[in-house]
Amino acid sequence: MIPRYARPDMVAIWSPDTKFRIWFEIEAHACDAQAKLGVIPAENAAAVWKASDVAFDVARIDEIEAVTKHDVIAFLTHLAEIVGEEEARFVHQGMTSSDVLDTTLNVQLVRACDLLLADMDGLLAALKRRAHEHKHDVRIGRSHGIHAEPTTMGLTFARFYAEMARNKTRLQAARAEVATGAISGAVGTFANIDPAVEAHVCAQMGLEPEPISTQVIPRDRHAAFFAALGVVASSIENIAIEIRHMQRTEVLEAEEFFSKGQKGSSAMPHKRNPVLTENLTGLARLVRMAVVPAMENVALWHERDISHSSVERMIGPDATVTLDFALSRLTGVIDKLVVYPDTMMANLNKFRGLVHSQRVLLALTQKGLSREASYAVVQRNAMKVWEESADFLEELKADPDVTAVMSKAELEDAFDLAYHTKHVDTIFARVFGVEA
Repeated sequence: MIPRYARPDMVAIWSPDTKFRIWFEIEAHACDAQAKLGVIPAENAAAVWKASDVAFDVARIDEIEAVTKHDVIAFLTHLAEIVGEEEARFVHQGMTSSDVLDTTLNVQLVRACDLLLADMDGLLAALKRRAHEHKHDVRIGRSHGIHAEPTTMGLTFARFYAEMARNKTRLQAARAEVATGAISGAVGTFANIDPAVEAHVCAQMGLEPEPISTQVIPRDRHAAFFAALGVVASSIENIAIEIRHMQRTEVLEAEEFFSKGQKGSSAMPHKRNPVLTENLTGLARLVRMAVVPAMENVALWHERDISHSSVERMIGPDATVTLDFALSRLTGVIDKLVVYPDTMMANLNKFRGLVHSQRVLLALTQKGLSREASYAVVQRNAMKVWEESADFLEELKADPDVTAVMSKAELEDAFDLAYHTKHVDTIFARVFGVEA
């Protein structure tokens, strides 16, 4: 996590100040619940809240931890310094460190996911706007990188919208997956703390009680969370790759906005490079880098160990901060993407009608030729376009095997671009709803 690829709101979720504030809230709410049950004096529970308006001294906590070698104990010692030793006597009553650490991590992941969902809404809005803007702007569709058949730029944007809409659903499921808390004590048996305390703390922190938590919250939840982030990152790369292709000089159907004063190369003043989408491709790799460690964190010894801890201290902030930045950057790219419809049409016509080969093939079969015979006739004429730069329609009109069953007017009709776009409205209605 470096400032170059980080935005303040997401970074703040993972700051020591935020972490210690959540720790405090968990401990204070637990005291309230304990007092309500009559386990601790009400005045002691009330006294803990004296720290609510105090900024915790991170340096002091670090200083204590240097001696105790235990972060939660260091925090509790500092909390006692603030509210008083006697007043803090019942803080952490019946709890274990994982109650605080795991519940806090899930609070942070939920808050991070809320920001990611807001990012996703922004990206979806941009994709929807550009899809409708270029709904009927025809471009060549490609398979294996080779010209296939006509599509539209609007369908390209709509495809990415649908993919990101699925990703929004995945993020919502990921949020629900980790929105649990555990205040169940050593090995999760509630031997020293009433389950009502867990219920109260979780309600106050916006979580659901973990049904069974051993001493830690099960890490399959976190594996699912980071896997969802990895899928979102892959979708970002999917879009970025398409834009990078479209910006290639030989293609130039669209390009990233090139701002006034921007420089593309230290050596070549003419360069306008797809630097933002190249950057997004790299950032996607970093987000996916968290997935395998999160999967490996699922297997812990018995009721707990801390082999997952060091991993989560890094992948939690790194993956969410990076994905937050990437979603925002991609939204900006889509918003400002410069699209060139004339170039799209020129590229489509580059091979003089070759992209209509399937339409001719199907028309010949409708006229009585076998599929094999039709394929052979069409391919024979198509190869002349590849090898001799011939005009596909003219070659077909000159082929007696074709004209024996199809008139020239029928051949010309087979080259009508509108044939390929007649169901665009239907597809848009499926993607965007009836309002499309």
